[in-house]
This record gives sequence, structure tokens and C-alpha cells, in this order.
Amino acid sequence: MNAPLPGPLNDNPVLDRWVTFPSAGKVTVLTGRVELGQGVLTAMAQISADELDVAMSRITIRSGDTKKAPNEGYTAGSQSIQFGGVALGQALAEVRALFLDQAGKVLACKVSELSIRDGSIYRNGKSTGQDYWTLAGAVDLAIKATGSAARKSVSDLKTIGANSARLDLPAKVFGDSVFIHDMRINGMVHARVVRQPNRDATIGSVDESAIRHAAKGPVEFVRNGNFLAILGGNESAVEAAGAAAANHVTWENVEVPTPLQQEANWLLQRPAVDRPFGAEPADPKGRERFERTYTRAYLAHASISPSCGLALYKDGQLTVWTHCQGVYPLRASLAKTLKLEPSSIVVHHVQSSGCYGHNGADDAAADAAIIAMQKPGQPIRVRWRREEEFIYEPKAPAMIVKVRALLDEAGRPTDWTQEIWSPTHNQRPGAGGNLLGALALPDPPPEPPPNDVPEANGGGATRNGEPLYNIPAKRMLHHLVTEAPVRTSALRGLGATSNVFALECCIDELAERAGQDPVQYRLSITTDARARAVIEKVAVMAKWKAGAAAGSGRGRGIAFARYKNRAAYSAVVVELSVDEAITLHNVWCATDAGLVINPDGVINQLEGGIIQAASWVLKEQVRFDNGIASFDWETYPVLKFSEVPEIDIELINTKDKVPLGAGEVTGGPTAAAIGNAVSHALGARIRDLPLTRERIMAALLRE
Repeated sequence: MNAPLPGPLNDNPVLDRWVTFPSAGKVTVLTGRVELGQGVLTAMAQISADELDVAMSRITIRSGDTKKAPNEGYTAGSQSIQFGGVALGQALAEVRALFLDQAGKVLACKVSELSIRDGSIYRNGKSTGQDYWTLAGAVDLAIKATGSAARKSVSDLKTIGANSARLDLPAKVFGDSVFIHDMRINGMVHARVVRQPNRDATIGSVDESAIRHAAKGPVEFVRNGNFLAILGGNESAVEAAGAAAANHVTWENVEVPTPLQQEANWLLQRPAVDRPFGAEPADPKGRERFERTYTRAYLAHASISPSCGLALYKDGQLTVWTHCQGVYPLRASLAKTLKLEPSSIVVHHVQSSGCYGHNGADDAAADAAIIAMQKPGQPIRVRWRREEEFIYEPKAPAMIVKVRALLDEAGRPTDWTQEIWSPTHNQRPGAGGNLLGALALPDPPPEPPPNDVPEANGGGATRNGEPLYNIPAKRMLHHLVTEAPVRTSALRGLGATSNVFALECCIDELAERAGQDPVQYRLSITTDARARAVIEKVAVMAKWKAGAAAGSGRGRGIAFARYKNRAAYSAVVVELSVDEAITLHNVWCATDAGLVINPDGVINQLEGGIIQAASWVLKEQVRFDNGIASFDWETYPVLKFSEVPEIDIELINTKDKVPLGAGEVTGGPTAAAIGNAVSHALGARIRDLPLTRERIMAALLRE
């Protein structure tokens, strides 16, 4: 019986959707995963080189293209290698087997006598004069994969597991025009959209004369319902007009978020859909109860570059260029919004400065497409302004996590409930949300029903809400809050960061309550060998010493998680000091990501997750004041280069057979390790993020 096909290959089984041999010595590999700065295309090239036995220099990667590349949904959730890379490897293994079969027929020999070196066929170690390209005309790749071909064994891998220079970096470092913001198309005009403040807001008046005067150059207005755009050939004039429009376009039915709504506790007052997971709570008689509550504020993606999109409608076909994370879902949403057949829309991914999550990329592309439909034959480029990106991109939802545990006589949890309040993390177009521009058009789409990322996909608010530790009874109760003051959606890690922060801070509190060292306490409640290995490893790396007194102003904290409880394992130790502010000194991290394709690339991802999580914990919160008051780097500060600590990372178990998703694994453990280290430094616990100076002072006053 053939092995079942990996999910993405099962969804896209035809082999020429994954690889072609376009000309002598050249290989084109296709993937639905896109480059967001995470180095995924380099890893895909390494996988391809090993499975096809060709040099990486022969390979061109084509990604995120609805015209040819496979439909793999979104590049998200640390799934690119864990699922997409595995699917690609299996597809290429089948292609390799087909070429060897054909070579056997041509050479009248057994396949077992043949091997491949850099694309050339050898028989018993001698060149046959045949290669992929001489045989390509006779090998039909327009057939479905069967699952019959064997992948390379780990011992036979040469490129996989070795550090490889990023394919995408040279052009970026030396200033080539690789980003979507650099794209230019003949006849292209620039556009800015006058944003609808909220769903159901309607345009009251437009002072075109005042806007034209501010532009100091020719501009044109395009309107469709409450969708209003300003166009022109001179980007400076269009930019000035777009900025001035805020003062010269009036809106009715405007709703704005208030300061009260910016705090997570506001969620407790809102309607919610209750979603229980797990067994009923145990009988608490005779056992000690423990309960703590942790919160996180709304977060912005704070992308370095504001979102950008290009579109051209010509001869009945709409072509869109975008830096979004899912070209096929965007195509489906555009088809629905514009009432077009999906087959008449082509969406191409173009790289940008990157975003882990759902920022304004889809919406900027939709803006360009909506305008292009009214200006046939004219390429339209929409670039959001910095303020527009901060205000209108979806936010990571605020969250409240309450942990309740029953403890045995040794102070170990025997029953665990993680209760979670959160709006949705799932308003990507096509996955539960609507494009922003579509809401301003006549007959806008209805509000989507309450939903979150399915638990089969790792969950949204519930992600990592269940402890991996050996606790006899555990459950989650998710209150899916159906009303939020702002649009919310996916940000790196989704609910995992908040859940791991709550869970791992709680574990530290329980260890303290039991009079045990936090490292030993964790080891006492887990039998998972890989979990134990990363905890023990990071303790050795950090030279962890039990019994260090709390309250000295300098502290250490540890935390652990397995991302989604099914991807990579990671343990983090943080050393910091607390004075007028929190200063990070050192971070140690041990991670088991299974089979590692490009170790340097994985380490980059882990480092990035550590730094981003530190920024969330120490600084980031979206503020509301008669609207969103966080609209630039002054009003939404992030961690500075000068504030980045020394980071030491070690990968273990890198030759395991299966790769595990690693891109988001360090977020939760870093957040919790900082929380635990701050508690150790202060001798007082802060359970609300971010860990601001005001919260530090309040915690000290409580003690």
C-alpha cells in the first residue's frame, strides 16, 4: 500500500505543479509558500537539491503565483517546512523516481544500477550521457503523485542540515528593486484611498477643491459608494492629497474606540460564544486550589514598510501584485468582492519588508483592484501611509487568561483549567473576514459569523492553551468575544504567546509555592523526553543555579513550550535587571525543531521571535483616544537595537526524520521567561502586559 500523501501534495497532486525542467541545466521548483523574510525559499531550494540530486545553483524557485504554483493556502503558523517542505520533498522524490524509471528503459538496465549526480544519470558509477533534460520530453509530469516513492534517508542528505546562504538577501542588501514598493509598470498611476472610519460609516461631504489645492498637482477622484480614492501620475501630489483628505472629507455614523476599551478587562463585559474543550473539572474536595489571571493588550504588527498593492484590469483579466501571505485566498476574496470568476484573476506575490501575521497587505491589494476595475487598461499602485497602516491594519486581540489548578500534597497540579477571553484571531480574507475596501462598496458583505482558527489548525485564542505537562485532568474554556473596538486578526503566534505567558508564569508561581527550583519543578511534571531535553539543555547553557534569592533587582527566569503542542520544542532563560526600566542582559535558548533544513536560517527565526516577543512584553500596546492613538514609532514604541540582549541559541536533535515548525516557537517562552525573571528581580509578580514602569511601581506597592 502506498503511503498517504502529505496534506499540501494531496491537495495539489499533479507533479508539474511542483517542478519543471524548462531548459538544459535548469530546474524550476514551484511552491505555494512565500518569502516573508524567514528564508523559506532558501530552505525549499535545499530540499529540492537533495531530493533531485542537483546543485542549488541550477534551481529557480517560483512561489506564490496563482497562474502556476500549487495552492497551499497561507504562509503562516510555522507550517512552511513542517507541511509545505515535506510535501515538496515527496513530490520531488516521485519525480526523481520517474526519471530513473525512464532512464532504465532507455539504457535497458535495472533502476537499482542507476544513480543521479547533479542531474546526470550514472550507471554503476559511470556516466550514461543521460540527464533530467535529455529525458524530460519522455517523462510525463502532468500526472498525480502516488506516495510510492521513498524520500532520501537522513544519512544520505547533503544540502539539508548544512548552513546555506540566503538566496534572497544579496539583492536586498545591495538595493536591487526586489520589493513591491519598487515595482514600476508603464503607464502606472498612484492612488490613495480615503479610508472609511468603520463599517457602516458613510461619506457626508467631500471638499474636492481644498484637496486639489493641498495636492499642488493634478489629481483625480474615483468613487464607488463610500469607497473614495485619489489618483495621479505624481506620487507626491497624490500623497499630499491623501493626507489632506482627512480634514476635507466628512463622515457620518462614525464610531471610535475609547481609552476604556484598550485594556483587556473590557472584554469581560462583552458578549461571547463559549467553547469548552476537555473533561469536566475534578472534585476539589480536600485539595488546595490555585487561581491567577493574566492579560495582554492589543498589539500592532508595526510593519517596517506600509502595505502596497498593484493591479491592472485589461482585456477581461485582473492581475494583482501583492505581498500578502496567501495569493489563492486573496484571489477568492477578490472574485467575491468584484463579482468576477476566479479564473479571470491572477495574483502574483512580490516580496516586501515582511510581516508575520495579517497586516494591511491584502487590503492594499484590494484597494488597487477596486480602482483598477474602474480604470481599465491603467496600472494602479496603492501605497498606504504610515498612519494608515497603524490605524487600519488588523490588530492582535487583547486577551485575558485565567488559570485554575487543583494541587496535590506535593504542590503539583492534578487538575488544570485555562479560561480564555479573546476576540477572533481569524479575519484573514477567505478565512472568516472581509477585505477593508469591500466594506465601503455599495451592498457590502455581511458581518462574518463569530469564528476563530480551528483547533485542527492549531487554534487561535486556544493555541497552546493546554499544558503539555503530565497533569491528569486538563481543559480549556474559550470565551470567543464577538464585539471588539477594532478589527482583530492573526499576529505571530496568535494566542500562544498569551497562553504560554500565563501557563509558564503560573508554573513558576507553583514552584515557588512548593518551595522548589523552577527547573526541577518542570522536570518533575513532564515525562516528554524532548521537552525534558530542551529544559535541561538551556539550564546548562545558562549555568542555572537553584536557590538564588529574589528581590535583588537582578533576576533570571525560565519558560518552556512546544508550539501548538505538536511543532518545535523550545526552552528559554532570560537574565535581566529592573531599575527605572527593565534591561535585558542575556537570553539563552535551546530548541528541538526536528530535522533542520538550514540551521542558520532556523537560528535567525528563533532570534527574531525572541526579540519580537521581548518588544511585546516590555513596550507594545495599541492605545485608544477618540480613535487609535498609536499611529507611528513615537506613539507605538518598539524595542531598539541598543536594547537587544546577548542571545545564545543551540539546536538539538537536528537529524530527526521529521521537521517541526520553528518560526513562532520562541515567542511564548520568551514572554514568560521575562515575566518570571522580572518577578525574581523584584520579588513581586506582574501579570499584565506590557510590563510598564507604572505596572512595576504598582506591583512593588502591593507587596
